[in-house]
Amino acid sequence: MSAKGRTTQRLDKVLSNLGYGSRAELKKIVRQGGITVNGASVKDPGMHVDPYQDAIEIEGEKVLYREFIYLMLHKPPGVISATEDARDRTVLDLLDKSYLIYEPFPVGRLDKDTEGLLLLTNDGKLAHELLSPRKHVPKTYEANVAGKVSDEDVTLFSQGVTLDDGYVTLPAELMVLSVEERENGTLSKISLTIHEGKFHQVKRMFEAVGKKVVYLKRVSMGELKLDELLSIGSYRELTPEELAILGK
Repeated sequence: MSAKGRTTQRLDKVLSNLGYGSRAELKKIVRQGGITVNGASVKDPGMHVDPYQDAIEIEGEKVLYREFIYLMLHKPPGVISATEDARDRTVLDLLDKSYLIYEPFPVGRLDKDTEGLLLLTNDGKLAHELLSPRKHVPKTYEANVAGKVSDEDVTLFSQGVTLDDGYVTLPAELMVLSVEERENGTLSKISLTIHEGKFHQVKRMFEAVGKKVVYLKRVSMGELKLDELLSIGSYRELTPEELAILGK
């Protein structure tokens, strides 16, 4: 947002929203001379500031204000892709409170037992662009599938698969990475890129050809790829290069 289009905000509101304390606590810090704006000691906690332009410090710490945050999470199995849930842990429960003040939400969802790339942000416009059915943003998964995934399956997926409710999926790119014979049967490791996001789509596509997904991991969404250095359950902010991929 340009400086021209912004409005100023109360200093105590800015700082309380960022988690620096209640307005009463901030008033006390002001009395003690602990807050400066552009190098000058603040006398009135209700003074109006431009948090994007003004240099704000509280007890010697520079205040970084930003409108949006963008986090890459390696979602673990067993965690819900939601902002709140009465029974299960959500992806927000994995975040430090310093990020929660921005009220992030997951862009799309991964099933509870699915791991992998999940973007968390408070940028609603970006989320809409990534999730819009008209955009057909590709999503790539790696999976272990019980049974032998054949060349015939690859062909069927490339033509679109009819799901249990009669819906015919868009063509998808299926690649067989390996087929292993194990004591409990055949296991195929595959990579699959789909261009839509129907409920339980990957699992239902394999069910449509008589096979069962036993492990599922999302590795990319559009051109954004999961950082393999991120351990399961960990997260980090997107790099400038990754933000550029998203047009930010």
